[in-house]
Amino acid sequence: METARLVPLPSTSSRQSSIRFEADRLVVERLVLDDSTLVAFVAERPSEERAELMERALRIGLTAIQSVGVTVNVDAVRAEFQGLLRQTEAANERAATALDTMLRQNFADGDGRLPRTLEKFLGDRGQLRSFVDELFDEGKRDSAIGRMKILLGSYFDGDASRLAQLLDPTRLGSPLHQFRVEMAAGFDKLNERLSAIEAAGAARASERSKSAAKGGDFEGVIEGLLGELARGSGDLLERIGTETGSLIGSKKGDFVLTLNAEATTGADVKIVIECKDRYVSGRAMRDELREAKTNRDAAVALVVFTPAHAPAGIAPFDVRAGDVYCVVDPAAPDAATLEAAVRLTRLLALQTLRSHDVEVDAAAIGEALKGVREQLETLRALKVTLTAIGTSAKDVYSGLDRLRDGILARLTEAEAELRAR
Repeated sequence: METARLVPLPSTSSRQSSIRFEADRLVVERLVLDDSTLVAFVAERPSEERAELMERALRIGLTAIQSVGVTVNVDAVRAEFQGLLRQTEAANERAATALDTMLRQNFADGDGRLPRTLEKFLGDRGQLRSFVDELFDEGKRDSAIGRMKILLGSYFDGDASRLAQLLDPTRLGSPLHQFRVEMAAGFDKLNERLSAIEAAGAARASERSKSAAKGGDFEGVIEGLLGELARGSGDLLERIGTETGSLIGSKKGDFVLTLNAEATTGADVKIVIECKDRYVSGRAMRDELREAKTNRDAAVALVVFTPAHAPAGIAPFDVRAGDVYCVVDPAAPDAATLEAAVRLTRLLALQTLRSHDVEVDAAAIGEALKGVREQLETLRALKVTLTAIGTSAKDVYSGLDRLRDGILARLTEAEAELRAR
C-alpha cells in the first residue's frame, strides 16, 4: 500500500489530512472543509445521504480538475501537430520537386532516357528494324525467309517434291497408294455383294415361281403398295381378279384404280392393273392388256412384273403401246418405283379426257409425258452401262436414283398444272 500526504489549502482546512491509495481505491482521512454555504447545503440533506453526497462531490471535483488537464494537453498536441504538418508539407514539396526532376530525366520527349532507349531499339533505324530486315531478307539464303523458301520448295515445288510423292497414288508406299488399293478392294467386294444380292433375288424369284400360291403372294404385295398410293391421292382401289367384267366370262384385270373425281372434273376415269409373275410374250401381253381395258372399262393399263419374268429393257418402268410396264421385286419392293409408274399411268389416263367434253391442259400433260419418256431413255442407257461396267455399279445406281427422282419431279409438275386449272 502506497501512502501520500496532502497539505490542505489554508482557506479550507486548519488540520492536516492524509490520502492513501489501496489498489483502485482512494482513502482521504481528516479532511475539513471551511465553507458555510456548502456546510449548510450538506446539513440540509438527510443524515443517511450525506456520505454518498460527499463521495459524489469528491468524484465530481476530481473529474473537473482532470478535464482541465486534458484540455491543456489537447492544445499542446494541436500545436505539435501544426508544426509537424508544416514539416510534412515542406518534405512533400521537396519530394515532388525531386520526382518531377527524375520523371523529366527518364520520360522527357526529347532528352528522356526512355524515349532515347525506345528510339535506339524500336526506331526506324533501331536495332529491331535492322534485325527484322536481316531476318526476312529474301536475297540471303541464311535468312529466315530464305530458309523457309528452301524448305517449302523441297515439299511443294515440282514433281520430285515431298508433297507430290505423298499424293501420287501410283507410287508404292504413298498414303494415296494405300487408299487406292483399299478402294479397289472395296469396289471388288461391292461388286461381289451386288452379284450375290442379284443371285439371291433370282433364287427367291425361282422359288416363288415354283410355289402354288405365287400369284396370290405377288398380288398381295402390290395391293399393299397400291393401297398406300390410293389413300394419298384420293383414288379408289378395287381388287377384282376373281370377278367377271364387262366381257362375258372374262376376268382379265387384277385391280381397278378409279381416279379421284376432283382430278378428272367429274369424269369416270379408270386404270386397270395386272400383276405378272410368269413369262408372257410381248404380243400376248399387249392382247391381254387390250382385253383387260375393255373388260374393266379402263382408259389405260398398268402391268407389274417380277424381275425374273419382266421383258428386257423395261426396268424399272416403261411406256409401250400407250400402257405402262413396271418391275417390282416382291422380296424388296421399291415403293418409289411403283409410285412413279402409277403417277405416269394417271397422266396417260387424264390425257384420254380430250375425247370427252372435259377441259384439261393437254399440252401440259403432253410436255410432262415427253419429259418422262426422255428420262426413261436415259434410264435405259444407264441400265446398259450397268451391265457392261461392274466396277462402276455404285455410280450407275446413284444415277438411276437421280433419274427416278427426276421422273417423279416431272410427274409432280404435270399434276400441279392440272390442279392449277
